[in-house]
Amino acid sequence: MSSQTLKILIVDDDESIRISFKQVLAKDGHQATIVENGSLALEQVKKNQIDLAFVDLKMPGIDGMEVLKQIRNLSPKTDVVIITGFGTVATAVEAMKYGAYDYIQKPFPVETIRQVLKKIVEKKNILKGATTKQLKFDRNGQIETIIGESPRMLEVYDLVQKVAPTDSTVLITGETGTGKELIAKAIHFNSLRKNKPFLTVDCSSLVETLFESELFGHVKGSFTGAIATKHGSFELANDGSFFFDEIGNISLNIQAKILRAIQEREIKRVGATETIKVDVRVIAATNTNLRQAVEDGTFREDLFYRISVIPIHLPPLRERKEDIIPLAKHFLDKYNQRRSKALKGFSSRVKEIFLNYNWQGNVRELENVVERAVVIEDADEITVASLPPHIRGAENLSEPSDQEIKSLGQLEKEHIIRTLKATDGNRSKTARLLGIDRKTLYDKIKRYGIEAR
Repeated sequence: MSSQTLKILIVDDDESIRISFKQVLAKDGHQATIVENGSLALEQVKKNQIDLAFVDLKMPGIDGMEVLKQIRNLSPKTDVVIITGFGTVATAVEAMKYGAYDYIQKPFPVETIRQVLKKIVEKKNILKGATTKQLKFDRNGQIETIIGESPRMLEVYDLVQKVAPTDSTVLITGETGTGKELIAKAIHFNSLRKNKPFLTVDCSSLVETLFESELFGHVKGSFTGAIATKHGSFELANDGSFFFDEIGNISLNIQAKILRAIQEREIKRVGATETIKVDVRVIAATNTNLRQAVEDGTFREDLFYRISVIPIHLPPLRERKEDIIPLAKHFLDKYNQRRSKALKGFSSRVKEIFLNYNWQGNVRELENVVERAVVIEDADEITVASLPPHIRGAENLSEPSDQEIKSLGQLEKEHIIRTLKATDGNRSKTARLLGIDRKTLYDKIKRYGIEAR
């Protein structure tokens, strides 16, 4: 079947199934070990490197669910496929939330096993060709590379490469502007779903009354203005991936419906009576502390655990300073090309400023600063004069007296006011230039009592 040989473990208390499995796998060139219970299975995993384990869900002693959980702890690289009877499909789906790669129902034809093996081999080949020094993905024929080789980012790359070929839900956390959506795309486009849809919703941009319709669709006449039946984004993402950006902003009511969609793999359009089956891989992101939100009662605990099977945290730019200059050079090349300019690089003073600046807006803010500099720079390299006033101001600060020192809050308020003036009060543009999302900007405007323009 394939030039790649897999080391496979079959765990089933039915001897006939064990023997049949081994015969099929041996015929296809794979190495198979058979055991009749969970305890023996875990011993094999501890002693040997296992690529794939077929585990019966219902067994005496340690059941398949517990075997799955322990294998995931003992050997995260081992894929687990659950074998289940017709009466336990719901439990098998539940097992996938704990990291099972797939499940197959008894009785199953030989071709079903071969299809699973084909997918696993493809996944292994994806990982084999990956490098931990960079993270790339092919998006519609265009290769995109995530910049950064700091130890913190290499850990992120390694985790992305491990989780991408699976169907596990992923929660990406990190401050605004750290690149959460880019990591979500890297997961999707390095997965077996890469040729299927990747759809996203900004959970902070839609009002609740429209959110459910946007997400799940509606039927004609279900509410005023529903002049035709509409397919929701979640349905359109079928067989692909769906990215919830800033999922911490959605209401408890919508959270319950998202939980059902993930758990039951089905949705219901607004105003409809029938459900629609969907197969969607969910990736979510947030810049808020969802654990705290659970404690505060603003985020459902069950949904939190559903979406955070694999948590990935993106460090802020100030905690990976070795990536700042490579990122700046990447953005310089990008905007040199877009603006038909040929700036050679950055002055030594600009590099020093970049390394010492706090970058509250993270990578997004750095990109905006470089774009601005490329547009207005008249020299053959980026100089201090082409940096935004707040960065130049921070660089020019000399030893101030105690009376001259301002709090970070005061400096931030003044910078927001200056940026609002520069954009004639355009809040969307202001948020983009500051490297933050609109909701964060609105919160800061309210907190500092800044008058609307």
